[in-house]
Amino acid sequence: MFAHAWSTPTQWVARVAVLVVLVTGPLGYVSLNKTLNVDVDGRVSEVNFMGRTVADALAAADVLVTDGDIVYPTLESKLDNGDSITVRTAKDIEVEIDGRREILTTNAATVGDVLDEMGTRAFGAEVSASRGTQIGRDLLTIQTMKEITVSIDDNTMVTTTLQSTVRDLLLELDVVLEEGDAVSADLDALLEDGQEITVSRAGSSADTITETLAFETIEREDPGLVKGEKVVLQKGRVGKAVTTYDISTLGGEEADRVVQARSVLVEPQDEIIGIGTLDVGDPSAKVLTPKEARALGKTMVAERGWDESQFACLDKLWTKESNWRVQAANSSSGAYGIPQAYPGTKMASVAADWRTNAKTQITWGLQYISGRYGTPCGAWDHSQRKNWY
Repeated sequence: MFAHAWSTPTQWVARVAVLVVLVTGPLGYVSLNKTLNVDVDGRVSEVNFMGRTVADALAAADVLVTDGDIVYPTLESKLDNGDSITVRTAKDIEVEIDGRREILTTNAATVGDVLDEMGTRAFGAEVSASRGTQIGRDLLTIQTMKEITVSIDDNTMVTTTLQSTVRDLLLELDVVLEEGDAVSADLDALLEDGQEITVSRAGSSADTITETLAFETIEREDPGLVKGEKVVLQKGRVGKAVTTYDISTLGGEEADRVVQARSVLVEPQDEIIGIGTLDVGDPSAKVLTPKEARALGKTMVAERGWDESQFACLDKLWTKESNWRVQAANSSSGAYGIPQAYPGTKMASVAADWRTNAKTQITWGLQYISGRYGTPCGAWDHSQRKNWY
């Protein structure tokens, strides 16, 4: 019996192996079983799992990690019992920043996280929820601090504001706009950091000046002029007026002026240009009719710079003398032609065709009047008093 109680060496080895299995098996089980905290976007839960890594723990907690998510520690990191895992999922949230709605892709869990992601832009910002508020479905409104330069006429200032629109900023600065004032930006436009806004004040004044009044140039057909001729029948003359203007200013600069009153000292006189329509052909090729001769005379008077009043005097003078007949001859005195030159041979000083050419006769007659009387009206005045010229 005693001898049977002692085992052989082979039996001792087997028993030791069994003992090792019994000891290491439970210890291995204990080392893989862990309890830890998992924070997913601020929602913390306790997870019991069998495994070694962060990936194992998240799988046990049914947390699916996608591209863009942030996991700390990393998925490959080893865990000890009692450790914590933080997961910040990537998501799109709608925010309104300075009046503009936009979609942000963020890993933030709270309002504070969103502000941290915005960096210096969020310094001094006014937010619709506290920093600790969880990101949810409610629209997050953020008013950032903006630096704006405002110029009013010659005064410029730099101000910081949380306001969203130009209108709200001017109200904040107690800038009251009067009728006619101009603002460089639309009042309902959203403000931008670094923006410059100019307010130009409207004003008014009066100005009285003496000024010239321009004349008009009028062209008209004239059957009393030879076709193809274009002559000034009446010279234009500028007028003079004293005018008072109401002047509107914007930002100290003249923007508009309106006539308030005008007193005309000298009326302007239109310039009249006659366009000849009477076809007389070649004046030297035939004897012109009185009508044709008269038209030629009117043209030649205008070409000398005499106006219609001078032609009117000439017309009365030569109608009395010859009725504009080229071959009019005074048998008693020997006077001849349209101007009744005495003797007719005097007109040969112009051209040898003085007997039949109206143009030759008119040329001589105008030269004679200019040299002796100055103007046709001077010659007509003498004719009326002396019955000759």
